[in-house]
Amino acid sequence: MRTLLTRSITGTEVADLRRAVARHATGCGLASPRLEDFVLAVHESVINVVTHAGGHGHVKLWTVDGVLGAETVDHGAGIPGGYLEVHRRPPATVCDGRGLYLIRELSDGVTVRTGPRGTRVEITMLLPVRRVRRRSPMKRIRVAADGQPGGFTA
Repeated sequence: MRTLLTRSITGTEVADLRRAVARHATGCGLASPRLEDFVLAVHESVINVVTHAGGHGHVKLWTVDGVLGAETVDHGAGIPGGYLEVHRRPPATVCDGRGLYLIRELSDGVTVRTGPRGTRVEITMLLPVRRVRRRSPMKRIRVAADGQPGGFTA
């Protein structure tokens, strides 16, 4: 595992953190629209920390084996059970509950661990396969003819 970013979460640094996530995700090979999906999913998780968990937490961005991940951790009171079970779009008349729904919709995988001591949300996105051009195991040699039959030099 390679850690790309670790930062504290505060309400005043949300925009800067979003730009940093976008920069690192781009560097890992994500491109639009998956780049935008990943950045928005992480942003929603960060906003949940700021809005519902006292405004302080921690975010870590990492990559391993073709996966880009983001983990947000807070020490709030935990997510109420009703929000964890919602896997469909909340009605337009409801103001809360869209964050986890969007995170699930926009990412390839989500793990949520929550309780009275805080919440940990792990978001994963598969990275595009990078095609590596392999060199031939054969060495290149230069061959020249000196004008005589069978007179090659290498």
